[in-house]
Amino acid sequence: MSAASRIGSILRADPLRWHLLDVVRILDLPDCWIGAGFVRNAVWDHLHERSASPLTGDIDVIWYDRARTEPAEDRKFEAMLRLAEPSFAWSVKNQARMHIRNGDTPYSSSVDAMRYWPETATAIAARRQGLEGFEIAAPLGLDDLMNLVLRPSPHFSGEKRAIFEDRSQTKGWFTTWPLLRRT
Repeated sequence: MSAASRIGSILRADPLRWHLLDVVRILDLPDCWIGAGFVRNAVWDHLHERSASPLTGDIDVIWYDRARTEPAEDRKFEAMLRLAEPSFAWSVKNQARMHIRNGDTPYSSSVDAMRYWPETATAIAARRQGLEGFEIAAPLGLDDLMNLVLRPSPHFSGEKRAIFEDRSQTKGWFTTWPLLRRT
Protein backbone atom coordinates (compact mmCIF):
# COMPACT_ATOMS: atom_id res chain seq x y z
CA MET A 1 0.00 0.00 0.00
CA SER A 2 1.35 3.46 -0.90
CA ALA A 3 2.03 6.03 1.81
CA ALA A 4 -0.82 8.21 0.52
CA SER A 5 -3.21 5.25 0.71
CA ARG A 6 -2.04 4.50 4.26
CA ILE A 7 -2.70 8.10 5.26
CA GLY A 8 -6.13 7.95 3.65
CA SER A 9 -6.88 4.77 5.63
CA ILE A 10 -5.74 6.44 8.85
CA LEU A 11 -7.98 9.44 8.22
CA ARG A 12 -10.91 7.28 7.14
CA ALA A 13 -10.57 5.23 10.37
CA ASP A 14 -10.92 8.42 12.43
CA PRO A 15 -14.64 9.29 12.21
CA LEU A 16 -14.13 12.84 13.42
CA ARG A 17 -11.36 13.74 11.00
CA TRP A 18 -13.19 12.06 8.12
CA HIS A 19 -16.31 14.05 8.97
CA LEU A 20 -14.41 17.35 9.23
CA LEU A 21 -12.82 16.73 5.84
CA ASP A 22 -16.35 16.42 4.48
CA VAL A 23 -17.49 19.61 6.22
CA VAL A 24 -14.68 21.49 4.46
CA ARG A 25 -15.40 19.76 1.13
CA ILE A 26 -18.96 21.07 1.22
CA LEU A 27 -17.62 24.67 1.14
CA ASP A 28 -16.53 23.91 -2.43
CA LEU A 29 -13.55 26.27 -2.28
CA PRO A 30 -10.98 26.07 -5.08
CA ASP A 31 -7.77 24.17 -4.33
CA CYS A 32 -8.95 23.58 -0.77
CA TRP A 33 -7.28 21.28 1.79
CA ILE A 34 -6.94 20.63 5.51
CA GLY A 35 -3.28 20.44 6.38
CA ALA A 36 -0.53 20.62 8.95
CA GLY A 37 -1.24 19.07 12.35
CA PHE A 38 -4.62 17.71 11.28
CA VAL A 39 -2.89 15.11 9.11
CA ARG A 40 0.52 14.94 10.77
CA ASN A 41 -0.80 14.24 14.27
CA ALA A 42 -3.17 11.52 13.08
CA VAL A 43 -0.32 9.73 11.31
CA TRP A 44 2.12 10.10 14.20
CA ASP A 45 -0.53 8.79 16.63
CA HIS A 46 -1.12 5.80 14.36
CA LEU A 47 2.60 5.10 14.06
CA HIS A 48 2.82 5.20 17.86
CA GLU A 49 0.05 2.57 17.91
CA ARG A 50 -2.43 4.63 19.83
CA SER A 51 -5.78 6.20 19.11
CA ALA A 52 -6.00 9.61 17.57
CA SER A 53 -5.23 12.54 19.86
CA PRO A 54 -7.97 15.08 20.37
CA LEU A 55 -7.92 17.93 17.89
CA THR A 56 -6.35 20.87 19.68
CA GLY A 57 -5.32 24.20 18.25
CA ASP A 58 -6.43 25.41 14.86
CA ILE A 59 -7.69 23.23 12.07
CA ASP A 60 -5.74 24.69 9.16
CA VAL A 61 -7.85 25.03 6.02
CA ILE A 62 -6.00 26.35 2.99
CA TRP A 63 -7.41 27.33 -0.38
CA TYR A 64 -6.27 29.28 -3.40
CA ASP A 65 -8.11 31.91 -5.41
CA ARG A 66 -6.32 35.01 -6.77
CA ALA A 67 -9.65 36.79 -7.26
CA ARG A 68 -10.67 36.66 -3.56
CA THR A 69 -7.63 37.65 -1.51
CA GLU A 70 -9.25 39.90 1.07
CA PRO A 71 -8.94 38.51 4.62
CA ALA A 72 -12.69 39.07 5.02
CA GLU A 73 -13.22 36.16 2.62
CA ASP A 74 -11.33 33.84 4.98
CA ARG A 75 -13.30 35.11 7.97
CA LYS A 76 -16.54 34.43 6.11
CA PHE A 77 -15.55 30.80 5.57
CA GLU A 78 -14.31 30.45 9.15
CA ALA A 79 -17.74 31.64 10.32
CA MET A 80 -19.45 29.06 8.10
CA LEU A 81 -17.23 26.31 9.51
CA ARG A 82 -17.89 27.46 13.09
CA LEU A 83 -21.63 27.25 12.39
CA ALA A 84 -21.23 23.73 11.03
CA GLU A 85 -18.79 22.57 13.73
CA PRO A 86 -18.55 25.09 16.58
CA SER A 87 -16.36 22.93 18.82
CA PHE A 88 -13.24 23.57 16.77
CA ALA A 89 -10.94 26.51 16.11
CA TRP A 90 -10.96 26.96 12.35
CA SER A 91 -8.20 28.85 10.55
CA VAL A 92 -8.93 29.51 6.88
CA LYS A 93 -6.25 31.13 4.74
CA ASN A 94 -6.27 31.88 1.02
CA GLN A 95 -2.73 31.00 -0.04
CA ALA A 96 -2.92 33.48 -2.93
CA ARG A 97 -2.01 36.24 -0.46
CA MET A 98 0.01 34.45 2.25
CA HIS A 99 3.33 34.94 0.47
CA ILE A 100 3.14 38.62 1.43
CA ARG A 101 2.95 37.87 5.16
CA ASN A 102 5.68 35.24 4.87
CA GLY A 103 8.06 37.29 2.72
CA ASP A 104 8.10 34.72 -0.08
CA THR A 105 7.64 34.91 -3.82
CA PRO A 106 3.98 34.49 -4.84
CA TYR A 107 2.61 30.98 -4.57
CA SER A 108 0.98 29.40 -7.60
CA SER A 109 -1.37 27.09 -5.67
CA SER A 110 -2.13 25.78 -2.19
CA VAL A 111 0.23 22.87 -2.76
CA ASP A 112 2.98 25.23 -3.89
CA ALA A 113 2.47 27.27 -0.69
CA MET A 114 3.02 24.16 1.44
CA ARG A 115 6.60 23.94 0.12
CA TYR A 116 7.26 26.99 2.30
CA TRP A 117 5.92 25.49 5.55
CA PRO A 118 8.44 24.94 8.39
CA GLU A 119 8.67 21.13 8.56
CA THR A 120 8.55 18.47 5.86
CA ALA A 121 6.20 16.33 7.96
CA THR A 122 3.84 19.28 8.39
CA ALA A 123 3.69 20.14 4.69
CA ILE A 124 0.98 17.53 4.15
CA ALA A 125 -2.70 18.11 3.45
CA ALA A 126 -5.79 16.06 2.70
CA ARG A 127 -9.16 16.58 1.13
CA ARG A 128 -12.23 14.53 0.46
CA GLN A 129 -13.40 13.89 -3.07
CA GLY A 130 -16.99 12.80 -3.30
CA LEU A 131 -18.40 10.55 -0.59
CA GLU A 132 -15.55 8.08 -0.22
CA GLY A 133 -12.61 9.46 -2.17
CA PHE A 134 -9.67 11.40 -0.81
CA GLU A 135 -6.51 13.05 -2.01
CA ILE A 136 -3.23 13.71 -0.24
CA ALA A 137 -0.94 16.62 -1.16
CA ALA A 138 2.69 16.40 -0.09
CA PRO A 139 4.96 18.68 -2.13
CA LEU A 140 7.95 17.71 0.06
CA GLY A 141 7.09 14.01 0.05
CA LEU A 142 5.70 11.62 2.63
CA ASP A 143 8.86 9.83 3.74
CA ASP A 144 9.61 12.01 6.76
CA LEU A 145 6.02 11.87 7.99
CA MET A 146 5.82 8.10 7.62
CA ASN A 147 9.28 7.51 9.12
CA LEU A 148 8.72 9.78 12.14
CA VAL A 149 11.43 12.22 11.05
CA LEU A 150 11.24 15.85 12.05
CA ARG A 151 13.28 17.98 9.67
CA PRO A 152 13.04 21.56 8.50
CA SER A 153 11.73 22.16 5.01
CA PRO A 154 14.32 23.54 2.59
CA HIS A 155 12.87 27.01 3.14
CA PHE A 156 13.53 26.74 6.91
CA SER A 157 16.99 25.19 6.68
CA GLY A 158 18.86 28.50 6.37
CA GLU A 159 18.04 31.87 7.87
CA LYS A 160 14.64 30.69 9.17
CA ARG A 161 16.12 27.66 10.96
CA ALA A 162 15.55 29.33 14.37
CA ILE A 163 11.79 29.30 13.72
CA PHE A 164 11.93 25.55 13.07
CA GLU A 165 14.00 25.01 16.25
CA ASP A 166 11.58 27.08 18.33
CA ARG A 167 8.57 25.19 16.99
CA SER A 168 10.29 21.87 17.72
CA GLN A 169 10.76 22.85 21.36
CA THR A 170 7.58 24.75 22.17
CA LYS A 171 5.15 22.32 20.57
CA GLY A 172 6.34 19.38 22.69
CA TRP A 173 6.38 16.96 19.77
CA PHE A 174 9.21 14.81 21.17
CA THR A 175 7.32 14.36 24.44
CA THR A 176 4.01 13.59 22.74
CA TRP A 177 5.57 11.29 20.12
CA PRO A 178 8.76 9.82 21.68
CA LEU A 179 9.65 7.75 18.60
CA LEU A 180 10.20 10.94 16.58
CA ARG A 181 13.71 11.47 15.26
CA ARG A 182 15.23 14.85 14.54
CA THR A 183 17.58 15.57 11.66
